[in-house]
Amino acid sequence: MSGPPGSSWSVTTEVGLALRGYLDHLAVERGLANNTLLSYRRDLNRYAGVLHARGIADVAAVTEQDVTDFLARLRQGDAEHPPLSASSAARAVIAVRGFHKFAVREGMATLDPARPVRPPKRPQRLPKAIPVEAVQALIEAAGKGPRTELATRDAALLELLYGTGARISEAVGLDVDDLDLDGRTVRLLGKGGKQRMVPLGSYAVDALNRYLVQGRPVLSATGTGGPAVFLNARGGRLSRQSAWAVIDAAARAAGLDAEVSPHTLRHSFATHLLDGGADVRVVQELLGHASVATTQLYTLVTVERLREVYASSHPRARL
Repeated sequence: MSGPPGSSWSVTTEVGLALRGYLDHLAVERGLANNTLLSYRRDLNRYAGVLHARGIADVAAVTEQDVTDFLARLRQGDAEHPPLSASSAARAVIAVRGFHKFAVREGMATLDPARPVRPPKRPQRLPKAIPVEAVQALIEAAGKGPRTELATRDAALLELLYGTGARISEAVGLDVDDLDLDGRTVRLLGKGGKQRMVPLGSYAVDALNRYLVQGRPVLSATGTGGPAVFLNARGGRLSRQSAWAVIDAAARAAGLDAEVSPHTLRHSFATHLLDGGADVRVVQELLGHASVATTQLYTLVTVERLREVYASSHPRARL
């Protein structure tokens, strides 16, 4: 019996059997998404090919040096594969580490050769934010569409994204009952099913009220959107892809040069709060970050902005 299409390993070997068992474990017991499973399969298939080339057919025979050499090969590339970035190589090493941990747990090996091998550090990417004036232009452009019901929806969507820092999936997943416009709060369902209550500013409340009165009834009459807050032109729940398109169209209409995405508004929300003196722990709660370390990336953006202002304003900054 052979491995998956394009694989260079056979499930008749110990390595092949272990790989098949691990992938089944990820699919059934861990319930990983299909795209994630495909990534794991691709990375592990490449790893198995390297082991096969070295004449290693038993998981217990793999050494730490084998895993280290595999990492080096990922970064350097070979005749069949170009060099991988640090983030892509890290993903592959994480897959290999998970595989060997599984092999030890299932009694296929007594030692874990991948445990001492650390994935390469991913480059730190600072979040992108746009100025307050650009956010205002974006929202105004979204509210000038030819169809009133869609224009009010688009403006309300952007006001909510910027006013709450919501992820796009959280925004399109909102139901009417999640809004408390009198109390000026919204209930967001974040990653891992965690709920959080986020305050709504007056601009977001006004835009949502306008949409719920003028826009949503028109859209809901054409379909079965159910309790969804944001509806598409056919009356169904607005999708993430359609929400992206709304923001992209508004950015082009506003003449913004910067690339604008739903996450741009989330980043801008956090950065502008920190610029205004908000505590990083408060911003963490508002964003729904599990770790404050993630939120602290935004403080680096603020420091960078301060550095730019200092360099352009202080008479002796360039000395």
